[in-house]
Amino acid sequence: MRWVNSKVGFDDRWVMIAGILLFPVFIPVIFFGLRFGREPYYDWNTYFTTLANTAAIWIGSRYIMIWARDRYPSFEEVKKRLLVQLGVILVYTVVLNNTLTYLLRDFCFSRAHGAYPPPTLSDLFIGSNSAAIFCTMLVVAIYESIYFMNELRKSVQDQELLKRESLEAQLNALKTQVNPHFLFNNLNTLSAVISENPGQAIDFVQQLSKVYRHILEVRDEESILLKEELDVLKAYVFLLKTRFGNNLDISIHVEEEKLQQKIAPLSLQILMENAIKHNIVSSARPLRIDVFADQGKLVVRNNLQKKQQLTESTGLGLDNIRNRYRLLGNRQVEVEEGPSSFTVSIPLIGLA
Repeated sequence: MRWVNSKVGFDDRWVMIAGILLFPVFIPVIFFGLRFGREPYYDWNTYFTTLANTAAIWIGSRYIMIWARDRYPSFEEVKKRLLVQLGVILVYTVVLNNTLTYLLRDFCFSRAHGAYPPPTLSDLFIGSNSAAIFCTMLVVAIYESIYFMNELRKSVQDQELLKRESLEAQLNALKTQVNPHFLFNNLNTLSAVISENPGQAIDFVQQLSKVYRHILEVRDEESILLKEELDVLKAYVFLLKTRFGNNLDISIHVEEEKLQQKIAPLSLQILMENAIKHNIVSSARPLRIDVFADQGKLVVRNNLQKKQQLTESTGLGLDNIRNRYRLLGNRQVEVEEGPSSFTVSIPLIGLA
């Protein structure tokens, strides 16, 4: 016998043993009126006869359920499977029960009733078939209930696994957007600095190397300490100041106790690059970017002086951050555009 069959859904050996041993105790009492210690007597002949019927019907019905689940495995075929399974089990139960009842009737009722006359053959068949059908339906209901609960749990687990894999794939895809975005802008800056100031170009390459090394180190991380992100941000600010000089003013002020919280990697770099991309940065109109913590969020705010752009912004950088935080647990990134400022507030993630 195949225990823990995948089509059964659970290890049913103890359920089967308990049912086969206990059903013969109650069936003659409930369906035939036999009693313990008084007439009509319940005796061992009755128990063993009922035990044989119960075992044969239970084991056969179990294999019919396994067969039906193999034949109709898909969810769309559940209704058809249940109808076929129920029909086959009922036919099997009635045929087997009538056969065994007829063969064992004399043995079962030879001494059971004492002064009471044994039941007629028709009464015996009616009682035994009623008992067999009732108990079979009870057994099938138990098996189907456990089977459906297990299948539902597996379905939920599979859906969660697929959802998690999908989110991880989306998150990895979003992370890969940062590298070309970062390199494109800074390599352009480096090409300009080399010809104008070779000494400064060396420093620029060192800081660029530090930032890019950081990108490589955190590319597989969902979140990192704010302290680590701010340390690398200083190198990134150097790159931006080299690129824009006094036309760009960046202020970073984050309290010490906030530094052990976490943030999505490279969020600050993306937001700063985003501010520069969409705003005028000139000696006449310097761009100021402030970074500070406020009410569990890290805030990046810049004065608003939009460029006149021929094409509409794709919003790739900001969408990148929004999506990454959404994938990290439905955390909301707040964006507020006022008459003179543009503010993005990203959640600080507490340590688990």
